[in-house]
Amino acid sequence: MLVSPEMADITSDWFDPGFWGSKARPVATGGRGGAWFVNSPEGAVVLRQYRRGGLASRLSDSSYFFTGDDRTRSFAEFRLLKELSDMGLPVPEPVAALVQRNGPLTYCASIIIRRIPGAVPLPESESLQEAALWCRVGAMLRRFHDAGLYHADLNCDNILAADDGLFLIDFDKCRLQKASPGPASWKNRNLSRLWRSVRKRCTSLSPESKERVWFAFCEGYGLNEQVGREF
Repeated sequence: MLVSPEMADITSDWFDPGFWGSKARPVATGGRGGAWFVNSPEGAVVLRQYRRGGLASRLSDSSYFFTGDDRTRSFAEFRLLKELSDMGLPVPEPVAALVQRNGPLTYCASIIIRRIPGAVPLPESESLQEAALWCRVGAMLRRFHDAGLYHADLNCDNILAADDGLFLIDFDKCRLQKASPGPASWKNRNLSRLWRSVRKRCTSLSPESKERVWFAFCEGYGLNEQVGREF
């Protein structure tokens, strides 16, 4: 188990939603289930258990092949969050991560992060129609890309609008590459993925509004591409 130095009293029980009883509430938006809002003695946190998707989930929805502690999903995400936070990027604070062996070759994993006050997924923001919000989203994502962060699941639900700003979340399978302030194919793939998510998830926006806010996003990011272009 990895634990933030400020959270010395955390035990493995914290990773069991049943341990919390009524203090744990399932997260309804995004992901494949397996996440809970928890009112802990250390404040509001989010507990997330790693779940498989696609064809692999037919064999097991929560078991992964074990190749060493450092390569486990939860430990890798915990350390990446620490690194991104040290770089001054807007990410949630990692609280603790757990790896449990459930067979000779497999493991399951969980992570606990600090809940961001007042945060909602981007599609639920009251300012979703406002170009200024999307310009800020573009500027934020540009900071991550310039730092070399490739987000494996860049979608609207992994961008949070909060009382004190914007945050990027869910860094499972993400990686830091060499800092890259210029154009790159991996950045283009990230942006195309996000644009597809905008079209799918921002259902309160008309097609014309989606193009308008995407144009604002591109301006904030610093792109000269036409609105809605598949990069």
